[in-house]
Amino acid sequence: MEKYIEFEHITKVFPGQKALDDLSFSVLKGEIHAILGENGAGKSTLLNILHGVFPATEGEIRIDGKKAEFSSIADSIEFGIAKVHQEIVSIPEMTVAENLFLGKEPSRHGIIDKKKMNLETEKLLGRLNCDIKPTDRMGELSTGQKQMVSIAKALETEAKVISFDEPTSSLSDKEVETLFQIIRGLKEKGITILYISHKMNEIFEICDRASILRDGMYITTLDMKKTDRDEIIRAMIGRDTAMFAQRTMPSQRKGEKPVLEVENLCGDAFENVSFQLYSGEILGFFGLVGAGRTEVMRVVFGADPYKSGKVLLNGKELHCRSPRDGINSGIALISENRKEEGILPNFNNMDNMSLPCLDKFMSGAVISTKKKMDNAKKKGSMVGLKPNEPEFMTASLSGGNAQKVILARWMSTDASVMIFDEPTKGIDIGAKAEIYLLMEKMAAAGIAIIMVSSELTEVIGMSDRIYVMRDGKMTMELKRNEFSEEKILNYTVEGDET
Repeated sequence: MEKYIEFEHITKVFPGQKALDDLSFSVLKGEIHAILGENGAGKSTLLNILHGVFPATEGEIRIDGKKAEFSSIADSIEFGIAKVHQEIVSIPEMTVAENLFLGKEPSRHGIIDKKKMNLETEKLLGRLNCDIKPTDRMGELSTGQKQMVSIAKALETEAKVISFDEPTSSLSDKEVETLFQIIRGLKEKGITILYISHKMNEIFEICDRASILRDGMYITTLDMKKTDRDEIIRAMIGRDTAMFAQRTMPSQRKGEKPVLEVENLCGDAFENVSFQLYSGEILGFFGLVGAGRTEVMRVVFGADPYKSGKVLLNGKELHCRSPRDGINSGIALISENRKEEGILPNFNNMDNMSLPCLDKFMSGAVISTKKKMDNAKKKGSMVGLKPNEPEFMTASLSGGNAQKVILARWMSTDASVMIFDEPTKGIDIGAKAEIYLLMEKMAAAGIAIIMVSSELTEVIGMSDRIYVMRDGKMTMELKRNEFSEEKILNYTVEGDET
């Protein structure tokens, strides 16, 4: 196969940071090419240059022998380059069809032709084998469904190059299988695919080759049929490391009485959920997409209402009707959806970190910038934020470092119960280890932790106990000496209820 995309001496400098450093490599026409590296390695920066978000400081990109110079995202789309984003940006009040064709609506006699728009949307969604209707409101879709719409939007452009940034992070196994069929079909049609994922099994299953970046520099390109996981990890981080979560400390569970008790809780997506959480414990929740795990945690935090049941904190019944009630009670929720429920893109690191607890940073009647800055430096250091600059705009950070800002935010609240919903979603191998260690340190300090995760190795490796959920119901509670992949998966898919 011939070279199709050529990155030639690409350098990108932001104020105080060199994100890419004289990077050169090529992608072959019609291949599925992975771009791998830890968070902050430069993957997103490189794609942003390719997609016209901002220009390179030095160097150029050539596509099919032609210099690709884009001053906007629209220029790159016109050139035949599309992107499926990790974090879905949409207008929740508009329909699926309206979001899909936003800015390029088909018209008839000067009026938007909604019938044609809906028919075209139906065809695109049909290619994805999903049951979403063109007239559905985006705000009513699940995260996985929104991701499928994002993929459909990229297909609509008839692009010659499509980049996928963590496309399976919110998809069910069935949706992932469908996506891979689609990607292989695109390859057969000669479309070149760039693929970013932290899931090694996906990289080996779907990709032909992988180019690896580290600290903004190009390291190597590997043929997936001639390499293995260990070689890729060594290239990514420059050292050997364990792929999976591992505890470095013994269980820190303290006390005979639970800190948090949930009794027969019922909501729109779950029923009769009961569990206990103890001080210093890391309690895992496992289940497939749609099992109801996140919905339970949102109710406990006060973000969503519930129909019946009780939530007790230190033996006292809570009536959290809003996130503010949850925060005031000492409960923190680190959401899986960083884009919509995490960072505020127009805020810098210290403002994002201080948001839930501004009263802590008051000096008289005004908010003290110095107190916010001191807190940001301290908490940023604790979570290993790079760069640890209080005034750095959070939106300019890599996905993993943005997650660290969110962790630092909730650490700033001094919460006694921390709920981590998919804490390492979209996080690289090295950053995962940092977050696992941070969770252990929190547990050692007496904080009670709930970890919702779709990664079985993560749940097994980090949890003191595990609750399994399926179709909105609890199916099993397992103690650490009872953990096994086979047992957990059995109760995830078709197990009896507890």
